[in-house]
Amino acid sequence: MPRQSKHRSRRIKNLMIITTLSAILLSISTYAWFVGMRTVNVSSFDVEIAATESLLLSLDGETWESTINISEDILDLVSYEGHTNSWGGEGLIPMSSVGEMDVQASRMKLFEKASLTPTPGGYRLLASRVNNYGSGESEKDGYVVFDLFIHNFSGNHYIPDLNELDEEAIYLTVDSAVTVAEGGIANTGIENSVRVGFAQIGRVNAQTATTEQIIGITCDPAGEGNISIANGVTGICRTAQIWEPNDTSHVEGAINWYDTSCRQRTGDDVTDESSYDKDTPCLNIADGNAYPTYAIRDVIDDNKNVDIYDGFNSYMNNIYDPDSNPTGLLQSYNYFTDSEKNLTGTDRPAFMTLAPNSITKVRVYIWIEGQDIDNYDFASIGKRISVKFGFTKERFTPDDLEYLGPGLDMTKPVIQLDGEKEIDILQGSEYVDPGFTATDKYYAEEDGNWVEKERDVTADVVVDTSNLDVNQLGTYLVYYRVTDEAGNSQTEFRIVNVVDSLDE
Repeated sequence: MPRQSKHRSRRIKNLMIITTLSAILLSISTYAWFVGMRTVNVSSFDVEIAATESLLLSLDGETWESTINISEDILDLVSYEGHTNSWGGEGLIPMSSVGEMDVQASRMKLFEKASLTPTPGGYRLLASRVNNYGSGESEKDGYVVFDLFIHNFSGNHYIPDLNELDEEAIYLTVDSAVTVAEGGIANTGIENSVRVGFAQIGRVNAQTATTEQIIGITCDPAGEGNISIANGVTGICRTAQIWEPNDTSHVEGAINWYDTSCRQRTGDDVTDESSYDKDTPCLNIADGNAYPTYAIRDVIDDNKNVDIYDGFNSYMNNIYDPDSNPTGLLQSYNYFTDSEKNLTGTDRPAFMTLAPNSITKVRVYIWIEGQDIDNYDFASIGKRISVKFGFTKERFTPDDLEYLGPGLDMTKPVIQLDGEKEIDILQGSEYVDPGFTATDKYYAEEDGNWVEKERDVTADVVVDTSNLDVNQLGTYLVYYRVTDEAGNSQTEFRIVNVVDSLDE
């Protein structure tokens, strides 16, 4: 590739891809609010995060990478001591949230079903708050949550005061998606009720902060019970930005379930048949259109008359409105949707903002929204979900720019490890790497056309064994890193167990 074209390709690539995170939830079953609790297993959850030169990422506030790979099995190895990350425990269960933060706990408020009984035109809902906020309480099972530290290199000056006008806008990449993973069953709609929340907890000056300051970031560093600035930490704790993928997708099974069970509500008492018009269906739902999710915003106890279909059944007494109904228990939440993600040019809205020259602690939540109309009983058949999302600092895509140059190399190299990914070695012995290969796709000009090709980049891989102590029993990670000519970086890892004896 000519020098000028290569520079142009690198520039476009650096404008476009800032952070990419891919996640696969395997063997996930989910059940709607209105069925009994059942086992919802997560057999694996793999996360890959990548960044360009202007952004570095960390799971422990100390080790910074352009690419991070984590999974349930190695979470403790790459997270900081005392973390409260959770990968769903023994299973995922439907939750609900409007992204409101608990300042003292520095965690997002979540609600789960306490009880639910059929009504003449829906289901009566009782909901309790998940206790992830009490003194000494950890995050609970039923949802995925982990800390991600983001080091933003932009600018030279750090502004401690909290003001979004001083921060950089970043955008959700157009290839972000939630789909049914390979091996799952399509057309059940399980992927349509997934939510991903990004809760900014706080930030510090990237040039002066210590590791202790970084991992200790909270919403309330002053300990006054409200968002504050103290000890070099700026508490943020804004309402989490929540992404709703597939907002216009509704499978036939979900629509039929809704059409069968939802009827217009005319009275207050959900147990009284006269409070429903059984001959009048609720709002018509059709695939291809987006509809609100009336998510739970507060505890719903037994003296409240809440139906899960309130709003859809034209009963608005329980729907929150800051002016007319500030005590409403259900809220038509304004998610960041795929419809917004797919807007082009100057219509594309920002997803979140980050301060220049900062390290920001972001708590990432992944759950299944129980109040989504797509969350119906038979969606559980889908079982496997793939979640992929990324960030960019540029509003425009190559299509927006009408880019007509050579093929853009935005594909990361692939590192293939030889042997097992997890190996045992004897304490005090020499570590001998089982080997690896690495390939990279790129574009080359042939007869006036740009053709995608593949090359071997094994010799460019750097093997990092700095964290491995063969004289000390324990579990360690060996990293493999490579960067191609276009600036695409990839990191792989091998788990090494140093043991005192090897089984025959």
